[in-house]
Amino acid sequence: MNLLLVLGGYLLGSVPFGLLIGWGRGVDVRERGSRNIGATNVLRVVGKPEAAATLLLDGLKGAAPVLAARGLAAGEAWVAAAGLSAFLGHCFPVFLRFRGGKGVATGLGVILAALPVVGLAASLVWLLTALCFRYSSLAALAAAASIPVAAAAGGERGPLLALALALPALIVVRHHENIRRLWRGEEQKIGQRAAPVS
Repeated sequence: MNLLLVLGGYLLGSVPFGLLIGWGRGVDVRERGSRNIGATNVLRVVGKPEAAATLLLDGLKGAAPVLAARGLAAGEAWVAAAGLSAFLGHCFPVFLRFRGGKGVATGLGVILAALPVVGLAASLVWLLTALCFRYSSLAALAAAASIPVAAAAGGERGPLLALALALPALIVVRHHENIRRLWRGEEQKIGQRAAPVS
């Protein structure tokens, strides 16, 4: 049963909601803007309602396996494994030849379900950074950095602390191109419309 939770988490995480929502509006988000399937690119190339739906669904697919593992009293190691598998499913989806998103919304969904106080703190950091600087990637990096700090400050140990270390590290790695653009002053701001990629 526990292995099924992990497999189910990965398969649910692999569902590319941003791509599906874009298709519903006649847009392939992989061909425009940053070509990413996440909510930020959906906002740029499709619209606000679609981006909000992507954000919500990507977050829920991270939270659902964690909540299922908790509901089945699977133990903290399996809770962490279910959350990590959903996150990896989003980043490396089997349905898209393992080329997925950057994992911010899904990762926050995982953390909110596994460590609610830490997840709320990270969400607040994301919101404040986004409001101040208008860069989604910078907000994501700041939120990711806050997760292990908040988890350690809250006295977390064991598998859930490992989860709080692993997800931010992977989010930072997935943002390596954004980090370069931020350094060069070339990163697009939130809400900035994108032209089709040639």
